[in-house]
Amino acid sequence: MIERYSSPEMIAIWSEKNKFQSFLEVELAVLESYACLGMIPVSDMEAIKKHASFDVNAIHSMEKTTKHDVIAFTRTISQSLGEEKKWFHYGLTSTDVVDTANGLRIKAANDLLVSRIDALLDVLNNKAILYSKTPCIGRTHGIHAEVMSFGLKYALWFDELNRIRNRFISFRPEIEVAKLSGAVGNYANIPIEVENQVAKQLGLYQTAISTQVVSRDRYVTYFMLLSQIAQVIEKIAMEVRHLSRSEIYEVSEDFSNGQKGSSAMPHKQNPIASENMCGISRLVRSFVQVAMDNNLLWHERDISHSSNERIILEDGPSLVYYMLVRYTAVLKSLVVRPHIMIKNIHMNGNVIFSGRVLSALIDAGMAREMAYDLIQPLAFQAMEDGKDFYDLLLTSAVTKFLTGDQIKSCFDIEYYLKNTQKIYERVGIAYDTNISCNR
Repeated sequence: MIERYSSPEMIAIWSEKNKFQSFLEVELAVLESYACLGMIPVSDMEAIKKHASFDVNAIHSMEKTTKHDVIAFTRTISQSLGEEKKWFHYGLTSTDVVDTANGLRIKAANDLLVSRIDALLDVLNNKAILYSKTPCIGRTHGIHAEVMSFGLKYALWFDELNRIRNRFISFRPEIEVAKLSGAVGNYANIPIEVENQVAKQLGLYQTAISTQVVSRDRYVTYFMLLSQIAQVIEKIAMEVRHLSRSEIYEVSEDFSNGQKGSSAMPHKQNPIASENMCGISRLVRSFVQVAMDNNLLWHERDISHSSNERIILEDGPSLVYYMLVRYTAVLKSLVVRPHIMIKNIHMNGNVIFSGRVLSALIDAGMAREMAYDLIQPLAFQAMEDGKDFYDLLLTSAVTKFLTGDQIKSCFDIEYYLKNTQKIYERVGIAYDTNISCNR
């Protein structure tokens, strides 16, 4: 993990010390199950539980000789034991320990991720409510389209992230698993009952079948879900970046005292956190391809997956956690400028109300094609010549079909906000009727 994008919580989970501690938890849980089933003396199990200890540096030193980290771990542990050490790692293959320990650490990481997803959902929910009556221009193809509630942007992000959260929660039983099936998955040297008991004791789920490893299709889905979490943050960040551009300036990241945007241009306030999110999301997304390739192992297992999993299993959840923490803070303090949003609505001579005029003409009895062809040149003229679309309508053939009041009614901003409450109800966001229109 890169320190710049790490957190103390994730570092603790994915540290070398906790890796070997997780190994030990698995080994001790297996021994307890053996003792419960009468396979080993209870006294030996208790002695191992009492005396088993390790030193990370000693394990690394041992690994220089063994060229095998699990064997280095078991031999280092054995040095702290007496004759009872014969039962330590009894009947197990290395990946029984590694994959089950992975399940433990992934579970701990997932607990952190869910808590941070919920924190971001709270911010999105609150901002959606706050800006429910704040009109802004909606854009399609990057071009001004129609007026909408700025709160709808937050509501959309809330809905997407909430759906991803539900997928993530429902998938957890498939990734937080114990695997104790032996060298080829036949349970020849370890009873199936041991896996059942250990999974329950460690708070993990079971695999119905495995080879020497847990099938990596589970990891594929896990990294796809992590990338979806990262991408919805990237999606929000991309919008913030666009709305922060000088020509738009509707929002900007909070700029703290003493912060600098450029070494050469003192006026710069760059959306650096949002750009950071987009860059990290690309990296998280790349892990999906690695995870997919890892599902293609030779026969009952090879170790082509092992090297890269030492990277992606740590960095995947850690980077997503970093994104959730950092961008939740960004959105909490995001500077929003409703007065600029109103300015931008009217910046192109009010041509964005052309659709309302089109509908009014159709309602008045004009054929759609004729109405469209009548309005379009007026809208283009307003944009090209810097004129007001409303004024052009009042001096055009449109007045033969619509009165001045009818034309004026087409330029009502409130019209575009009328269904916001109903949309919120469908998304599951409370709509505050006490909030006034924010302009």
